[in-house]
Amino acid sequence: MAKIAFIGAGSVVFTRNLCSDILLTPALQNSTISLMDIDPLRLRQARDLVQALIDGRGLHARVEATTDRREAIRDANYVITTFQQGGLDAYALDIEIPQKYGVEQCVGDTLGPGGVFRALRTIPVLLELGREMDELAPHALLLNYVNPMAANCWAYDRATGRPHVGLCHSVQGTSEMLAEWIDVPYGEVVYHCAGINHQAFFLTFRRGEEDLYPRIRQATETPEIYGQEPVRIELMRHFGYFVTESSGHASEYVPYFRKTEQMVNEELVPRFTEQVNGWFDFGRTGGYLRHCIERQEFAQQDYEKLIAGTKALPTRRTHEYGSHIIEAIETNQPIRINGNVPNRDLIPNLPNGCCVEVPCLVDGNGIQPTRVDTYPPQLAALNRTNVNVQELIVHAALTGEADAVHHAVLLDPLTAAVCTLPQIHAMVDELLQAQQRWLPQFQLARG
Repeated sequence: MAKIAFIGAGSVVFTRNLCSDILLTPALQNSTISLMDIDPLRLRQARDLVQALIDGRGLHARVEATTDRREAIRDANYVITTFQQGGLDAYALDIEIPQKYGVEQCVGDTLGPGGVFRALRTIPVLLELGREMDELAPHALLLNYVNPMAANCWAYDRATGRPHVGLCHSVQGTSEMLAEWIDVPYGEVVYHCAGINHQAFFLTFRRGEEDLYPRIRQATETPEIYGQEPVRIELMRHFGYFVTESSGHASEYVPYFRKTEQMVNEELVPRFTEQVNGWFDFGRTGGYLRHCIERQEFAQQDYEKLIAGTKALPTRRTHEYGSHIIEAIETNQPIRINGNVPNRDLIPNLPNGCCVEVPCLVDGNGIQPTRVDTYPPQLAALNRTNVNVQELIVHAALTGEADAVHHAVLLDPLTAAVCTLPQIHAMVDELLQAQQRWLPQFQLARG
């Protein structure tokens, strides 16, 4: 049966959800799950959790754990990446240093200075992993969950050419939310969604022949719903389509919402209603970093209860795509997902080779992306402002050119709306210096 390797198994939420999903899938219940993490304590806890899932469900699956990445991927059929290079220490620098220069990031893992530096830390690890897979698991499919999704996958494709798909849950979560807003059973909804990761758009949203967009627009006029997603609703009103990523995230990828700390705290944050109290601190700077820190204690307690048997094991698969992809390939039973893949003329008005998020068929032949012929030009233009940054990230990561790091941040929409050119240059220099231990490829460039 399949061997499924997890690189970054200490990622508590992903390991719990994805392994639970795999072990709830009949065709995968004899699989070997190989867990790898550099933190022995978190690795042991992840192993104990997966073993509890196996034992609690009376399965014949096998779990193994190692701090040796090569051993984990040896003879694997699927490799799932969920690691965070530099951990929360590096992440804190991604948020705190740009804030000194007036760049207010809520999440900071996709674009902006935070997204740029997270990618520069991550891409070398992905490329090392790709080379090891060439040697030890030549036919394995990479399922990447690591952000920044688009830059990571673009670099992985350019450097390795290996089969891969980048996976996110924003399409599933947003489509479920929209169906709930308009009180339409989710099983009756059909949608077409495309773009780039965290900035894809629902091009159609319907039930049978009924266009549901008028009902969505009507629903967003109510204060309760507007207060859940003010940024996304404003983007829909001005660009015509609903975007996949949450308001906190989405506010970072455009120059309109986070120009100053005062604007964030006095204009953006008050738009949120109490219904989303605490979610990313209403979009405040560093909200997701605080969420990650607070989640550690909660996740620890959750793991301990699951392992001890004092909390019921999950009985249903989540909406994460991972287990469904593996099941479709192993059984040749087709499914449709929205995956992040290389743009080989899939969205013609986006740059060739960049990473796009499009509907994909998955079956025994693997991941088969579909072409989007009529992508609205205003959406492509908005995407290209993000793709420009991603392209320079990839160039910097593959060449070690520090100038390209500066150019990437100079072109970031949020940063450019806030900072002068000399300020951006100084900020990038400070980030390069502060993160030197995770960015050895730029040591020579910095002298």
